[in-house]
Amino acid sequence: MEIGIYSFVERTPDTRTGRLIDADRRLRDLLEEIALADRLGLDVFGIGEHHRPDYVSSSPAVILGAAAAITKRIRLTSAVTVLSSDDPVRVFQDFATVDLLSGGRAEIMAGRGSFIESFPLFGYSLDDYDALFAEKLDLLLSLRENERISWSGTHRAALSGQGVYPRPVQTPLPVWIAVGGTQQSVVRAGRLGLPMALAIIGGLPEKFKPFVDLHRRGAEEAGLEPPRLSINSHGYIAPTREEALEESFPYVSSAMNRIGQERGWSPMRRADYNTAATLRGANFVGTSQEVVDKILFQHELFGHDRFLLQFTIGGIPHEGILRSIELLGREVVPRVREELERRAA
Repeated sequence: MEIGIYSFVERTPDTRTGRLIDADRRLRDLLEEIALADRLGLDVFGIGEHHRPDYVSSSPAVILGAAAAITKRIRLTSAVTVLSSDDPVRVFQDFATVDLLSGGRAEIMAGRGSFIESFPLFGYSLDDYDALFAEKLDLLLSLRENERISWSGTHRAALSGQGVYPRPVQTPLPVWIAVGGTQQSVVRAGRLGLPMALAIIGGLPEKFKPFVDLHRRGAEEAGLEPPRLSINSHGYIAPTREEALEESFPYVSSAMNRIGQERGWSPMRRADYNTAATLRGANFVGTSQEVVDKILFQHELFGHDRFLLQFTIGGIPHEGILRSIELLGREVVPRVREELERRAA
């Protein structure tokens, strides 16, 4: 199993001090986090695209290009690229460039996005939410297969044999479909034989098993090999369970409640947070061994190939993020791999 990290590069006031970190400082901290993950042998680092004042990640490919220059082996992916409001030609060119800079370590995680700010920003209508993604995904997949392309659609100017450059090291450039629980997206990924990244950030994980089965069944019905599966979740690791809960809750609850006000969610209570951090909950908050146990528990449910954790929720201080990365790389990853190898044998 590949194990890694993703970040939205959040920049919000510290809930305890009220201090707001400068955007340039946040990006320098992020590059330190990516470099540490690479040194520790983690497999993947992802950057999510957002166009809001509380994130510094409107251009993941630029950040990943900087990360390519300071890393050696870690794979670099968007998490996600909001393909519906972007130009697939430009997306392909950007990530082909990251692939060249990194020696073949770039990936695209394409999704429709959990926020909608990019649609009016780039002149798209939310009425076309589904149609935009389907059409642009079709173009993106065509671009990675063909150097010169003839294509036409409804929401973008046609292409009539133009060449699209540069070409990446990897053939084809990996494209994952990111899903938050929309059945249509799951079916699409399966029928196209594309790997799926399933976000589980709330509720009981076993309730997501039907989506995993649907993804694999879609590929089987299309006569394709079972595509890869990633589970993407929130977490925080500390030497003791109480430290992990106490240190992370103020930041995570602040962030989730801020978003919840926009979406009509109930406020997050400490009891809810503690429950989500138990074995059958959604969040990976606790000691290294608790995180190990939870990864293995979910692997029995899903049989997934990749697991990504988001530590940087609500502006958790940089020092705590670095410690979580250290514990993930030095303690969690070796134990998970040893146990999975034992089970396989």
